[in-house]
Amino acid sequence: MKVAIEPEKRRRDDAQTEGDEEEIKKIKTEPPVAVETVVDDDDDDEPVYRVRGVHGDDVRSRHCPYLDTINRNLLDFDFEKLCSISLSNNNVYACLVCGKYFQGRGQKSFAYTHSVESNHHVWLNLETLKVYCLPDNYEIIDSSLDDVKYLLNPTFTHEQAAVLDKNTKVARAFDGSLYLPGIVGLNNIKANDYCNVILQALNQVQALRDYFLREENYVNIRRPPGDVMVLLVRRFAELIRKLWNSRNFKAHVSPHEMLQAVVKCSKKRFQFTVQGDPVEFLSWFINAMHTSLNGNKQADSSIINRSFQGRMRVYTKKIPPVELNDRERDIALQTEEYKETVEEVPFLFLTIDLPPPPLFRDELKDNIIPQVPLFSVLSKFDGATEKECKTHKENFIKRYEIIKLPEYLIMVFKRFTNNTFYVEKNPTIVNFPIKDVDLRELLPGELQVQEAHPYTVYDLIANVVHDGEPGSGNGTYRVHILHQGTGQWYEMQDLHVVDILPQMITLSECYIQIWKVRKEDDEQLMRGFHETINKS
Repeated sequence: MKVAIEPEKRRRDDAQTEGDEEEIKKIKTEPPVAVETVVDDDDDDEPVYRVRGVHGDDVRSRHCPYLDTINRNLLDFDFEKLCSISLSNNNVYACLVCGKYFQGRGQKSFAYTHSVESNHHVWLNLETLKVYCLPDNYEIIDSSLDDVKYLLNPTFTHEQAAVLDKNTKVARAFDGSLYLPGIVGLNNIKANDYCNVILQALNQVQALRDYFLREENYVNIRRPPGDVMVLLVRRFAELIRKLWNSRNFKAHVSPHEMLQAVVKCSKKRFQFTVQGDPVEFLSWFINAMHTSLNGNKQADSSIINRSFQGRMRVYTKKIPPVELNDRERDIALQTEEYKETVEEVPFLFLTIDLPPPPLFRDELKDNIIPQVPLFSVLSKFDGATEKECKTHKENFIKRYEIIKLPEYLIMVFKRFTNNTFYVEKNPTIVNFPIKDVDLRELLPGELQVQEAHPYTVYDLIANVVHDGEPGSGNGTYRVHILHQGTGQWYEMQDLHVVDILPQMITLSECYIQIWKVRKEDDEQLMRGFHETINKS
């Protein structure tokens, strides 16, 4: 570090030669000036020159003349942080005048060249959130830049996260558009609508949202060196914070960085240029997140298991071959191979079968769209309904019995079947209420299981719908979201966000649903529950 202090005596002599008494008084009260050369950690090949007073104040840092050149309408930090010339992600700066990304800050860097050629002087380091003036190369310290830094990296305290579901105020973006935090459209880059609906649905899971809003919950998780799955956790957390940011510059968010992480971590299994199946994406995503958070088979090993994991008993019985006669069949049923087995398995979502649609048209030559109640299709998991499962060699009869309900229950309706030639869609409408769904009758009557479930009433919070013909690229996906603060339902399809009546939700061809258990401190409800337990 080199420090050169201009002598006060020389300044006083120069002022006296001019005969300016006011200048002499001013110089006497001013502290001496220090020019300090500091090597910044962000760019080792280029020093930062700071003009400091005796109190350590950087004169130019707090009085930068180029702050009024910042164009907030062009700032967009949703895209991947790469230099627009070298495509490198090391030491990338954002030009706050035009919004482009460039690498470096030295005299031979792309950012320095752009600042000289375009006369753009204010730059933001995308990693350290420090603002610099180029080509003068000094750090800018000004509170007016806090909104830009917060846009790049929104943060939430525990108190702020706790009141998000109670918020009823509409936020105003910098461009003047109004939006509700959490109800923000996602950009469809090409064919990523199947990803958008899943991300929007998971964004409404309060436990998952509160976990990723706080960076300290996952930042210290250790993974093996070179593990790319850490990127998936970071990008999802960044997306969640941007969706709930009440100080956005625009009323929509682009999931570009999140989708880049999905393509990389899934080894190009899921891409945003080819439409995929949201059920497959949901299954891969929650399992990949569970693994990335160092989760294991324990129920409380990660936020994924704590939120979505339930348990069920699977009763399996092998069916004898049809070519056996009655005597051989009776003998085979007495062997161990054909006795019923019981296995307890965890689940993250329930796959619900729909009844087959009618094969023939009615008298008006129109296809009849069948309707089925929700509890009718949920009877698959009551422990008594049998389902035949066929393999290429053997047939089995299985029964499913839920013994542990999760806090958030994901239901997947099996609408698509692959036959020999094409994908067929089942148009059956499932009639379901959007709240007050009591699943206690699905649980066995065992006292231990009943006592472990004081709350079994579920309310719908997200509903994913498929419209159009089956097959990749033929249909579209949209999602219905409940805003907890206002109680209003919204329909979201990429960037389009409109409010919708609850009665319209039940008429849609639901594909994926997320239900949240209702936990109430109702003394009468608890008293009735304990009376039922005592009677049984």
